[in-house]
Amino acid sequence: MEPHVVVRTHRGHPFQQLVTLGAGHGLLADEPAAVGGEDGGPGPYELLLASLGTCKSMTVAMYARRKQWPLEEVVVRLRHDRIHAQDCAECETKEGLVDQLECEVELVGPLDDAQRQRLLEIADKCPVHRTLTSEVRITTRAAPAQI
Repeated sequence: MEPHVVVRTHRGHPFQQLVTLGAGHGLLADEPAAVGGEDGGPGPYELLLASLGTCKSMTVAMYARRKQWPLEEVVVRLRHDRIHAQDCAECETKEGLVDQLECEVELVGPLDDAQRQRLLEIADKCPVHRTLTSEVRITTRAAPAQI
């Protein structure tokens, strides 16, 4: 398997992870000090939100460029919460907690109302949004033993 992302423990640090992405990009992930980490980088849910936000922003910007609409900037603000399923009218799950991702998309530029509405629709069609809202299958297996 040729990995796209490699995550490995940062020895000597309780939660820190060294993340290598694609063609030599890297970052440090961690947990906040309040839960025992060192706050040396974004946490797992922050990385998930960053992935969703960057995909929405890129997708909207690409669509506006193709249409030659006067979009100057896209700002996506995201939040992750866990809410009681019984408080969620739209959720299939009715017991326990449900993950809720909230996205606010700011479209900067002299767009008309129809263009703004269409760009918000396009934001929800980005590949990461579609992945998170579709059936996802994750397989985990042991790597070959290192000698």
